[in-house]
Amino acid sequence: MAGTAPPTRAVELTSSAAPSVAVLVPCRNEAMAIGKVVADFRAALPDATVYVYDNGSSDDTGAIARAAGAVVRSEERPGKGGVVRRMFAEVEADVYVIVDGDATYDAAHAPGLVARLVDDGLDMVTAVREHDDPAAYRRGHALGNRALNALLGLLFGRRPADMLSGYRVLSRRFVKSFPAQSQRFEIETEMTVHALEMRVPTAEVATRYGARPAGSASKLNTYRDGARIVVAMALLFRDVRPLLFFSGLGALLAAISVVLGVEVVMEFMRTGLVRRLPTAVLATGLMLLAALSLAAGVILGSVARGRLEAKRLAYLASGTGFPRRA
Repeated sequence: MAGTAPPTRAVELTSSAAPSVAVLVPCRNEAMAIGKVVADFRAALPDATVYVYDNGSSDDTGAIARAAGAVVRSEERPGKGGVVRRMFAEVEADVYVIVDGDATYDAAHAPGLVARLVDDGLDMVTAVREHDDPAAYRRGHALGNRALNALLGLLFGRRPADMLSGYRVLSRRFVKSFPAQSQRFEIETEMTVHALEMRVPTAEVATRYGARPAGSASKLNTYRDGARIVVAMALLFRDVRPLLFFSGLGALLAAISVVLGVEVVMEFMRTGLVRRLPTAVLATGLMLLAALSLAAGVILGSVARGRLEAKRLAYLASGTGFPRRA
């Protein structure tokens, strides 16, 4: 909520043992807001480097960010997911603060979020959006976010408070083991699922969320991007838990096969004839597909375990984490 006071803890970035911090800002056509975002984060984290990745803007986003003191790079291929993938590949740091370039997130919370990650040895701290301004977070977006949080919790066993938050602090281990396959706004969902799949330590911290500056417009389409996020969750569930996905599909096909075939079997037992041959063929085909689905789930389950082991090795090879403070 708007009255939430920023955390008082801060990371001492001046000591030689302090972790290096990079602030990553993916944005497109944010000339109205990007100057404030860069200035606010440079003030909140004075020893951090702010990187602005301009995703093909047609306005002066890049020039304004550069004038404000950011390192500006370009990614012409459209889509936030592609920008995040490139940022994670190119930028080297111990701690990564990723935030949208629309000036809706409070930079004053950044030191506390970084401190929580470092002090507790975490790999991801998510800023959970709190607000009391209707213009900041439309009711449709709020309801959709709650529904998507509930769906992700149902599929993966743990419900996040704000899976679509664009304000997160990440460890180097998380960033360098994250495959980043998403193309657009599904990237936050993929980050959340990656953390759940890897079982890395995470935390959620309430932060203030404000309205966009006057004159700027959101790139998010409620229904189109919501549908993409649902599809992304289904595909991630298939890839992360293939045995459960395909066995569930097989059980559905087997149930339909039984419903269709039971009368055929009963008639054959009574008369010795199969008069409904098309139904019998369909029921048989569905049962075969159910068996194939189960077999695919077993095989892909082994593949998924191998992929998880590879990501785990990349995670372990990316650093030893942060020393605990006394």
